[in-house]
Amino acid sequence: MLRRCSNLPRSALKVARPTATRAFTKPSAPVSASSQLASKDSSNVLFELDVKKVGNEIRKRGLTSSINGQREGGMDRDTIIRLLYSLGSRHEVERYLRIFTQSSKDAAAGGVLPEAKFAVLKIGGAILTNELDDLALSLSFLNRLGLFPVVLHGAGPQLNDILEAEGIVPDYEDGIRITDPKTLSIARRVFLQENLKLTTALERLGTRARPIPTGVFTADYLDKQKYGLVGKITRVDKAPIEAAIRAGCLPILTSLAENAEGQILNVNADVAAGELARVLEPMKIVYLNEKGGLYHGVSGKKISTINLDEEYDALMKESWVKFGTKLKIREIKELLDTLPRTSSVAIISTDMLQKELFTDAGAGTLIRRGHKLYKQPSVEAVGSTQLRQVFTERDPEVSSGKRSVAEIFSELKNTPHTIYGDEPFDVVAVVSHPEGQTPVMTKFLPSRNGILNKIVDNVFDAIKKDHKRLFWTAKADDENRAWHFERADGSFTRAGRSLFWYGVADVKEVEKIIEGFETSGRIERVFLPVGPSTPPHRLGATRAFSTSTRPMAASAANYSFRRGYATEVPRKRVALIGARGYTGQNLIALIDNHPHLDLTHVSSRELAGLPLKDYKKSSVSYSNLSVQDVGKMAENNEVDAWVMALPNGVCKPFVDAIDASAKKGGKGVIVDLGADYRFEKDWTYGLPELYGREEAKQSSRISNPGCYATNTQLLLAPLMPYLDKIQRPSVFGVSGYSGAGTKSGEKDEEGRPKTVPKISAQDLGLSIRPYSLTDHIHERESSTHLSSLLPSSTSATSDPFQLAFIPNVAPWFSGIISVLTAPLEKSMRASEIFELYEQKYAGEKLITLGKNVPDVRDAEGKHGWRMGGVQVHSSGKRVVVVGALDNLLKGAATQCMQNLNNALGYDELAGIPLDEI
Repeated sequence: MLRRCSNLPRSALKVARPTATRAFTKPSAPVSASSQLASKDSSNVLFELDVKKVGNEIRKRGLTSSINGQREGGMDRDTIIRLLYSLGSRHEVERYLRIFTQSSKDAAAGGVLPEAKFAVLKIGGAILTNELDDLALSLSFLNRLGLFPVVLHGAGPQLNDILEAEGIVPDYEDGIRITDPKTLSIARRVFLQENLKLTTALERLGTRARPIPTGVFTADYLDKQKYGLVGKITRVDKAPIEAAIRAGCLPILTSLAENAEGQILNVNADVAAGELARVLEPMKIVYLNEKGGLYHGVSGKKISTINLDEEYDALMKESWVKFGTKLKIREIKELLDTLPRTSSVAIISTDMLQKELFTDAGAGTLIRRGHKLYKQPSVEAVGSTQLRQVFTERDPEVSSGKRSVAEIFSELKNTPHTIYGDEPFDVVAVVSHPEGQTPVMTKFLPSRNGILNKIVDNVFDAIKKDHKRLFWTAKADDENRAWHFERADGSFTRAGRSLFWYGVADVKEVEKIIEGFETSGRIERVFLPVGPSTPPHRLGATRAFSTSTRPMAASAANYSFRRGYATEVPRKRVALIGARGYTGQNLIALIDNHPHLDLTHVSSRELAGLPLKDYKKSSVSYSNLSVQDVGKMAENNEVDAWVMALPNGVCKPFVDAIDASAKKGGKGVIVDLGADYRFEKDWTYGLPELYGREEAKQSSRISNPGCYATNTQLLLAPLMPYLDKIQRPSVFGVSGYSGAGTKSGEKDEEGRPKTVPKISAQDLGLSIRPYSLTDHIHERESSTHLSSLLPSSTSATSDPFQLAFIPNVAPWFSGIISVLTAPLEKSMRASEIFELYEQKYAGEKLITLGKNVPDVRDAEGKHGWRMGGVQVHSSGKRVVVVGALDNLLKGAATQCMQNLNNALGYDELAGIPLDEI
């Protein structure tokens, strides 16, 4: 196996590429069911070693947990995530984990507990006999990541052994076990034993598990005369499963069912898993078996992927697809046809479960519906409206304002090209192929769903079938750079971009081709001479997924072509005063992601002179701006917007200096993150979902709401006209310790002051700490602004609106959960209350409404607000509603970005990752 190093000869470049394990091996061909099959090469062996290493590391350190879910002496979630990095790239792992753990509107609206929608795992009986420890370890691993797979197991081999020992020959008809009363009696005993065995193994690892041997499936006789006590499932009761998950336990099911009279019936475990999946609609249906996948009947090699919509008809005609294989594939297609397209089936061995779930490469056989692919020679043939939307939403060149969609379309008309993609446009790729020249993939634009469901592989395979050689580029810090390396024969990185190619073996020929590209302008002039690339693990911080080619370097020859087209969006400059704290750090990340904002000044007394590490658009260093500095800069209009991220009571001199500059032509917008101006009538109070949205578009002075106040007001606003006029509502809020702010701490190895919380998790232990029990500033803030939502007749004739608020700090980092108790003027139903929220927040993209109580863990790191858990007292005149948000994001930085966008004339959500709400 070759490893990339600085003295690697150029001739070796064609095989030097990283895999997800950070090793470098010769790439195998992309895979499909009918013709392109995965081979078990050295990279597979290395992956197996890594999986075993992860397992051994978990055993060595131990998996224990307390009743409260706090890890004591065992491995915490962060440690387990770091171990996962040995299986694939960090960003692969984090992306899949984020997708698997986020709550879904559909889950809540459909009445299914979101945690139950992660995965249904069907486990063969042989696994329980031969791989029990590995199985328990894998399930514990997933649970420590906050995931709750619903586990259903069989016990066929164990049952056969006992039947044979008692002189009973197992009998089958049409592949179905004929079950008489004695067989059923033994089967029930075996199922209970195996269920308890798995539950006990999990409990030994500190993972809570709940055995559910019966009570989930209701069935009628399949054909009593023919099969005996065999059932056909008619109903699935998800209540026992959801109760187990709510209690923090993994549900462990058997396939035993009951009929209306209470008779136990035997049901095929695969069939039961399918019926369970139809009710829960999980993202993954996983079949664990000893083989670890489906195998080609001729070559004997494992099939990596089956895309049913594209391959099913041809696959079912293959000579080797017959008997059990044909039945299984047909059953899986029938199952997936009833589920959302995001659902897929994985057939995998126990020790490869983590690799299948958390890496792009996978390990077993992945079966998904997919979509039929297309390839067209022009924009018009594909559909300009759909393509325009894809380019607008996904192409960094367009979102950054470097090029317009019209400019790209015009360029395509002048160059022979083919557009590849799938029917719902989850992936769009453009390959330029002038006559007699080497093809270049100029665009590769996948959606999140396209990545998750590996449609990217399907489209790339189609490209590879048409083009024996291909070149393409990607940003060097591309989140999915490992995907590119795995599909290339060679690559190298320079000036922040990586060039990839396949189908060219000689490095001298590579240089000649690139020289031609640079001469014709098909690829930017940065890649000659050819040199070795930087391995993925040595690259710096990553940014959003993007593989599109950058525009050519501006020159006299092409500048006139790109100058000032009508749709170009002007860029604005932002100065951040007070950048060391948590909110400042999050705002820097949002500005870095913004297509039209540039951070030009960051002011921090303690960090002055040090470079700003987390900003990638340009080189920026911290400064220590005085009031006089700010006034002079404002007078000269050096900055378009000022963000004050300062402690309460500190920012007034800076604001006064900027105000004074207005008399001399200064025009800067100010957004204050503190509480100093939240009660000033001359300032716009910016909580866009409730008030301030239109005002902010005309305002230059905006006060950003407090984090608790945002949660409280969003909870109460829909209810304001219906509240009891005498009894005041109350809000019990609990925030992560980041809400208490930071303090000066020790310095790191570079001499930078560390960002240290004023209150730490260690200070709090396992408890929460109430504080400011009366007259908290967010109580007055919320009461003041909510009063404006009362009917004018009510506010004029009654006392000022007041609420009661009790804040608490908890031993988690970020995230607020608030419980509202509100007396009502008249009796109402929970459904009526929920409709009020739906009406109030219709069309608000940062608001998620659900029937279940939101979990603060679902809000952490997210840019939106979540509400749920509506319950009305038996009297009908008191309602309880729960809201959650991240105090550093929607409670501060994200809301600041909304206000900045409105004040500066941009789309309100520009720069805010809408897949993280």
